Amino acid sequence: QAQVVESGGGLVQPGGSLRLSCVASGDIFSINAVGWYRQAPGKERELVALLNSDGNINYADSVKGRFTLSRDNAKNTAFLQMNSLKPEDSAVYYCYAVVARLSGFEYAYWGQGTQVTVSS
Repeated sequence: QAQVVESGGGLVQPGGSLRLSCVASGDIFSINAVGWYRQAPGKERELVALLNSDGNINYADSVKGRFTLSRDNAKNTAFLQMNSLKPEDSAVYYCYAVVARLSGFEYAYWGQGTQVTVSS
């Protein structure tokens, strides 16, 4: 088994910054894709940023130029640096990872979510 755990959410004023972290642990041979989704109350879960197996990062149009996804392969950790935050960025942010386990099979994992609230 593997798991992913997020951290770094909180309350921030508009225009502020937060950095989310996502750590994958357990039965991991490689992390083939990793990214972040978010879900606001009454809305569907939406993609924020995703690093694909080909090395490309897809960002939602609403966060381009403000959010940056990065990863530290040695630590099985991904980060989402969020700058110039807006109230509409408020949501529960979920880490998503596609993990190749030692068996060779791929599995998708979701974190438990971390709340981001942007408010004055």
